[in-house]
Amino acid sequence: MLKGLMRSMGLLLVVAALLFWLAFFSPRPPLTTSALTLAGDGSTINYCELPPLDGGGKRAADIPKGNTPGCSYSHFPLPILAQCTEPLADGAQDMRGLWRGIEGRYIGHVERIEQCGSRTVITSAGIIHDYGPNSSAGLNTNDTEGSVLFVRGDREYCMRTSASMVWREGVLEFHAFGWGPVVVKRYLDNNHLVWEYADGSTTRMERLCTLPVEHKTPRPRGRRIMVP
Repeated sequence: MLKGLMRSMGLLLVVAALLFWLAFFSPRPPLTTSALTLAGDGSTINYCELPPLDGGGKRAADIPKGNTPGCSYSHFPLPILAQCTEPLADGAQDMRGLWRGIEGRYIGHVERIEQCGSRTVITSAGIIHDYGPNSSAGLNTNDTEGSVLFVRGDREYCMRTSASMVWREGVLEFHAFGWGPVVVKRYLDNNHLVWEYADGSTTRMERLCTLPVEHKTPRPRGRRIMVP
């Protein structure tokens, strides 16, 4: 019995070490976000004027995947799907626009949601999560959570993330790693956007037309621990 317990503990330690390596030390995906998109200023856009998805321009699969540069972008970038006009996929709700938390867990949180075809991009707090067909990478998001947890030399280390975004009965569900449990849900409730976490906490958000000036530069997240 003791040997079995020791084997189980050893296996758990190996799994924990593997997950830690994957989260912090596994190779980052190449940056595929357009340099012009990252250099542009997304705070100058009126997000209440949504472009028509009439099929007259590019499809989602024609546009390179968006992901986070390093651990965070330096300023709020231009939309990833600005040239995409593919109609939304069956079952998808139109949540496009700029949203701010007004009630619940993340009051003051601001995020931009882009949609085109079966692709969804969420930009907020220094990170870009992009799921769906694209011209340069896989379907799942594959980037970072944005928080710099420790620094070694001139390199910053932040937790890697990967998820899928699947529509189910009008709710956008985020599955960890693409195959794991649902960790986040987003859905419309009248004029509000509701954001649910797996722990049961919620944030209710209102629509904004312009980016608040304090969100043009991402707010610092996490603690910087220097490692020799």
